[in-house]
Amino acid sequence: MNKNINILNISKSKINLLDLNRIDLRSFLISLGAKSFTAEQIMKWIYNYYCDDFNKMLNISIRIRNRLHETACIFASKFIEEKVSCDGTIKWITAINNQKIETVYIPEEKRSTLCISSQIGCALKCNFCATGKQGFNRNLTVSEIISQIWRANKILKQKKMKKCITNIVFMGMGEPLLNLKNVISALKIILDKHGFSLSKRRITISTSGVVPGLDKLRISMIDVCLAISLHAPSDCIRDCIMPINKKYNIASILNSALKYLQYSNANRGRITIEYVMLDGINDSNKNAEQLAQLLHYIPSKINLIPWNHFIGASFQCSDINRINIFANILRNKGFTTVIRKNRGEDINAACGQLTGTIINRIKKTLINL
Repeated sequence: MNKNINILNISKSKINLLDLNRIDLRSFLISLGAKSFTAEQIMKWIYNYYCDDFNKMLNISIRIRNRLHETACIFASKFIEEKVSCDGTIKWITAINNQKIETVYIPEEKRSTLCISSQIGCALKCNFCATGKQGFNRNLTVSEIISQIWRANKILKQKKMKKCITNIVFMGMGEPLLNLKNVISALKIILDKHGFSLSKRRITISTSGVVPGLDKLRISMIDVCLAISLHAPSDCIRDCIMPINKKYNIASILNSALKYLQYSNANRGRITIEYVMLDGINDSNKNAEQLAQLLHYIPSKINLIPWNHFIGASFQCSDINRINIFANILRNKGFTTVIRKNRGEDINAACGQLTGTIINRIKKTLINL
């Protein structure tokens, strides 16, 4: 049972079932006198039918439904605002105790991706990222992570959208590996055939390089796609734009990623390297050569990300000709290299633009693991 879930105190406060993966839910239901298979039945109601009313779960005994009313709830944090981009991208804003997080839905021809947040704000303070400028408030709970998917799916079904969620990326607000315990529990629900039932190859965790978290993710045997937010070809440059590099340098990050890759089936033999294009900072021909040399032993796909403007930033995005030249150098070195298409920029939903509103900001930098 998840240590955050104290069954002994269920009389004092109700348990949100969205906080429980299948193992935890089974333990909780057994404590109420239910059979273990009731967990699968209830998960089907929650994640297949998006039902949050115990009275409608007619295949659950009245006795157990009454106990659930007394001790539990199904509460998904609500979206308070929706913004729709001219390119079809949707950004939803969730209010959580006077704070806000953002979730982005990106429809494409062959898939639809939901970009979810794992923290309110971010502790890593990357200079080129609006989220990092907001500071860090707290980690999201399991239910707050899961709520983003639950609400989005329910809305898309209500709108009768042709493209419901096929892929999930932990690339929204926050560093997922600094909220690893709750992220892993959420992943178990996302992967579970009785939960959202997504393939491990359709879930991506993006990390700025929290090495202990990456090692723990591997040890926990959670196999999902991995993306490394590298953004620089050398420690010298990375130190200037990503403070975390002074704690976990490039060599340590790539070595840890390589270990994860050797264990993983989801990644199909290579990881994704994310690289934001900053004019005059990391976009020269020499930088491209350095990046190629740095990654020569790492099976990888490189995503070049045109930098997205936000108020107060001092950076400029590399122009498209410079990005193309940079990409071609990498391609000529044998690297699969993609220039990411910006989505949702007109509603501040593009990569690095998510902010929310941070109130009573907690002054923290790196969370110890």
